[in-house]
Amino acid sequence: MKVFKAAAVALLVALSAISAAAKPLSKFFADMNKPVAPFRISDNIYYVGASDVTSFLIVTDAGLILTDGGFAETAPQILANIKTLGFDPKNVKILLNSHAHFDHDGGLAALKEATGARFLASRGDAPALESGGKSDFINIDPQHRTTPINPDGFLTDGENLTLGHTTLTIHLTPGHTRGCTSWSMTTHIVGKPEHVLFICSLTILPDYSLVTKPSYPGIADDFAHSIALLKSLPCDVMLGSHGSFFHMMENRAALATNPAAFVDPKGCKAYLDGADAAYRDEIATETGK
Repeated sequence: MKVFKAAAVALLVALSAISAAAKPLSKFFADMNKPVAPFRISDNIYYVGASDVTSFLIVTDAGLILTDGGFAETAPQILANIKTLGFDPKNVKILLNSHAHFDHDGGLAALKEATGARFLASRGDAPALESGGKSDFINIDPQHRTTPINPDGFLTDGENLTLGHTTLTIHLTPGHTRGCTSWSMTTHIVGKPEHVLFICSLTILPDYSLVTKPSYPGIADDFAHSIALLKSLPCDVMLGSHGSFFHMMENRAALATNPAAFVDPKGCKAYLDGADAAYRDEIATETGK
């Protein structure tokens, strides 16, 4: 729970600081956006994002699926990483977004233009994406809003998204944003099938209110639903919108001697239990109970 609070406070401070500063990115965000050499996580999942804001490339027999766009400044890194792995960005068929915050959707418009991919998002986050962040319930300075992007289609909770012989199951997990979206799939690591869970975010930022003056109607129920849903799903490999959620850099280093370094069901459970505890603590703090 302390980890959740510390991360949330740090992000709020950075959001406040960046609103008063000119680009380039503040040091906090620049540290999240450091270049990282792309690497393979499983037989068909590759990491192509930055040092903390993540982007994953899922390889299918019918093309590529790309998740998230990082900051606007991250898009060139993502495209370069795809090429470094030997793939053609023009072969990206589907572009997904975990949630409509500028550290995850900032590069989407550029990636869509460069790849020609079909962009799919949740209906809950569509207004924020289409307005470049203007309609978000978080008050971000206008200079840090993103290039608007219109979804080509919408994701439905529980639907299977299939490309070739690869299928992702969509899980709407709102709370952190109105349309926060997670997804799951099965992959293979060292010949063994593993359940992968891509978690959007369960962070309750310090300026959120769940019950006393809800940041948006139903936010408390959304968080409760999302936490319970994610805890009910099988999770051998946890991936997420921030590398810090799943010890990405440590696991990446461990790949040198352990090709199954990202298989960590206990780590996934610990993350979700921490989110649950942080949620309950927030409710207790706001209600005084």
